[in-house]
Parts: sequence; C-alpha cells; structure tokens
Amino acid sequence: MLANDVHAKVVVRPREPCAEITGRDETSPGGTATAAGGPETVVSLRASIERVADPKHLDASVEEVFQLMLGLACRRTTEPPPQEPESVTAMVGFGGALSGACVLRSGGVAALRIAAHMTGMEFAGIDDTVKDGMGEICNMLAGVWKGKAPELAARCMLSVPAVITGRDYNLHVQSPEFQLHHIYTFGEASFEVTIICDGVQ
Repeated sequence: MLANDVHAKVVVRPREPCAEITGRDETSPGGTATAAGGPETVVSLRASIERVADPKHLDASVEEVFQLMLGLACRRTTEPPPQEPESVTAMVGFGGALSGACVLRSGGVAALRIAAHMTGMEFAGIDDTVKDGMGEICNMLAGVWKGKAPELAARCMLSVPAVITGRDYNLHVQSPEFQLHHIYTFGEASFEVTIICDGVQ
C-alpha cells in the first residue's frame, strides 16, 4: 500500500540515437535523402508538437485498444472517477525522440473488469494477473498512440510497464512539455489515461 505522493520518472535507453527524422531531399538524385554529411531534410519533432499532442490521437488509441481488442465501448467524460478503496496505476515510459510516459489509472472495479475481458476469467481481488493485465493494456495504449504520429512511430522506444497499487497516493510529474489527460467510462466503471511529455528532440 502506498501513501502520499509517488514521484516517478521512467528512463528509457533506446538502442540507437533517435534525435531526428530524415525525409525527402529534392536536391539528391531520385529525390531520396543523402548519407550523413550531405544535404538532407530534417523534420524536428518539436516543429510538429501540435499534431503529436492532438487529443484525437489519444481518443483513437483508447477506442482501438478497448473496443477492438477487448470488446469494450468507451466514451470520454469530464466526470471524475469515483473514489475507491484501492487503485491501480500502470505506466510505460517513452524514450528517444520523445521522453515521457503513458499512464493508465483506474479504481479496483475497472481494473477487475478490464482483466476479466482480457482473460475470460473472474477475479475476486487485485492479484498479479490483474496487475499484469493493466500493464499490458498500458503498453498497448502507448504503442498505438505513438503509432498515430509518423514522427514517433520508429523514433520512440517504450519501457517495460511498471504497475503501482495502493490507496491514497498521487503520481507527480514535474513541469511536462505537454500533457493529455482524459477520463473514459465503460458501463459503470471508469479509468484515466494520461500522456506526459517531458522533453522532445
């Protein structure tokens, strides 16, 4: 059980540099980018930050993962999730062109229902299978979301999911570059998805 604030920073070490994206070079033969040192077109992720941070990307990612993969129809809401005795928070870090994290948080009721739809089993409480399920869903959300933006698809790595369970805790992130935070419901259960970016290249 955790109390107070949880200060978390996920560090992802990509296998290769992911600082820039090379594109079409009209000055080289055939219109392809030249080798290092020659003329090339470099597209900065920062220059496309508005498109990367488009909330529609997150909504589409949630729909793809929950409806297509789990058979759960979700809708976005502005109502805060109900307070529950225990909650589950799964986090997957981004590294490379974008550093930050995808965070999936829910109360125990939603976590149990999500795990039940994933496995076809019923759970009496939050056990390791439920935690693993939440971590895997968070991993899917992170992967689908970054795949919505060409700037991130091949230039951003994902960390192994980390899962926190407990009562009365808050996840604190210091001064992100941008943050998307949406609340979704299915049936009588709800969950939160947050995309946090604390740096772009």
